[in-house]
Amino acid sequence: MTVVVRWPGSALPPATAESWRADVLARLRGGARLVTLFGRRLGDQVLLTAVLQHPDGALHVARALALADTGYRALTAEHAAAHCFERELVEQTGLPLTDHPWPKPLRYQDRDQAAMADHPFWQLQGKEVHEVAVGPIHAGVIEPGSFRFSCLGEQVHHLEIQLGYQHRGVEARLLAGDPRRHTPLVETIAGDTSVAHAWAFGAALEALADVAVPAAAVAARGVALELERIAMHLAGLSGLATDIAFLQGASSWGRLRTTAINTSMRLCGSRFGRGAVRPGGVRMALTAELRAEVAANLRLLQHDCAHVDDLFFGARSATHRLRGIGTLRPDVAAEIGVVGMAARASGLALDARTAAGGIWHEVPIASVVHADGDCLARARIRADEIRASLAWLSQVLERHPEWPAPPPPLPSLAPGQFVVAIVEGWRGEVVHCLETDERGRLTHAKVQDPSLRNWLGLAVAMRGNEISDFPICNKSFDLSYCGHDL
Repeated sequence: MTVVVRWPGSALPPATAESWRADVLARLRGGARLVTLFGRRLGDQVLLTAVLQHPDGALHVARALALADTGYRALTAEHAAAHCFERELVEQTGLPLTDHPWPKPLRYQDRDQAAMADHPFWQLQGKEVHEVAVGPIHAGVIEPGSFRFSCLGEQVHHLEIQLGYQHRGVEARLLAGDPRRHTPLVETIAGDTSVAHAWAFGAALEALADVAVPAAAVAARGVALELERIAMHLAGLSGLATDIAFLQGASSWGRLRTTAINTSMRLCGSRFGRGAVRPGGVRMALTAELRAEVAANLRLLQHDCAHVDDLFFGARSATHRLRGIGTLRPDVAAEIGVVGMAARASGLALDARTAAGGIWHEVPIASVVHADGDCLARARIRADEIRASLAWLSQVLERHPEWPAPPPPLPSLAPGQFVVAIVEGWRGEVVHCLETDERGRLTHAKVQDPSLRNWLGLAVAMRGNEISDFPICNKSFDLSYCGHDL
């Protein structure tokens, strides 16, 4: 299951902004990790919420009321991982923050989009320095984003990434209408992470509705989630192989991705896992015939992936091109708050599946960590996680050969509650925070895709590399534009 914690709103009395800031910083200095931070405008005040995770895995929520015209002193200068949250906070609530070292718009939401043309990119001075501007319109089907490289010769000294060109207002849309009917919308937050977002949102609703999901349905969700992980890791490996002209990997990993997504389609009717997860359970069938077909597909993936992995990671031309490129040191990754496979490739053991109960406790999954932090480490993480997921899937399908019927509609949501749900998607932790008012209606929804936190990791990893290294660095992180531009 996911990591889900629910608190009565009355159990979270807001503090002052000053005491809240001191409490958050004290917990961070004590080893806690900032999961998310956001605010909600309440007249002439802003309700601040910070969710932290302590080293033992326990979640803590700290809340405060800040005056909308005075704000508070930013956390970012002392804790760099807060930078994206506080920039978003200013943009969404208008709360002024003092001493923020990078006070730039994150998404330009609710503002004239033409203002993005005047975004204040950082500039490196010097006669021999030149800038390379890429985007916001790219070739092919890449989504819009602006990348500004400050270079000396071919070496990149600084990369600034500006996104927000397709902001959709997802969080506001989740407050309109009945949230129990919004899973199809949630599945499109980041189309390659449909299962993880649907599970996190569904788990938050289930906690608010006091509904327990059957163990077999949780296992089925785990199957859908790991198939999504396998498919996207195969797509990423294929892309990396393409970028370095290793055609055997490009074609073979791409072919195997088709096997993975077609397996998802056979289980739920969608290659991207849409429709698989619904509040209260799943909408997936598993007949004896289909179970045999899935098992055959898993055996095919295990056999062929092992062969292609040996070809790719045994080729000096491939490993030499990736080794030492785009290195993100463990201390830097921790400082800026990188999550998911990018964090694990930099030596940080962050994996929500290891802290979760349910199916992850019943059938533990191997969480892989590499310490080098370069493009090769991020490629190896993908291959290793594919193997771990395939082994896990085989065990789960044996333990849970039958899945339950589609669930009935959820009952009404409990009033005055706040809930946090975390699911380890293939990029990293997907976070959904929901809060209800005194009538049980959603009064706030906070959605967080791991891409929000990891784009800075890509920018930092590019420093000191040649500009020609950007395609493989970019693909090694494999981040989502729309996951950032909620």
